[in-house]
Amino acid sequence: MDKSAFQADTRYTITRRENSGKLRPANIYVYRLYDAFMIARLTEQDGFLYKIPYGDIVKIVSVQPVARQDRFAIPAAVLDEKTWQDRTVMTRYSTAPHTGK
Repeated sequence: MDKSAFQADTRYTITRRENSGKLRPANIYVYRLYDAFMIARLTEQDGFLYKIPYGDIVKIVSVQPVARQDRFAIPAAVLDEKTWQDRTVMTRYSTAPHTGK
């Protein structure tokens, strides 16, 4: 996979290769795309943000664009590429849509 297969503020159901080599399904919400990786949240797990290299994604099963009013907001500095140079995961809780937070 590469960057052109994804869009920001979109939910995806994917097949992802773990570090152990096993293929696992995952539901993700993509916040930001960079040339070598994306910043996404695994929607069925914790509130962490993950740096996911495009090479780890084997298949896109479904795509669901998210309406503007339903998007989760995170400060731009947290999503900045230089913030993610030496990390793969970050604890960050998104604001809830429709609540004015």
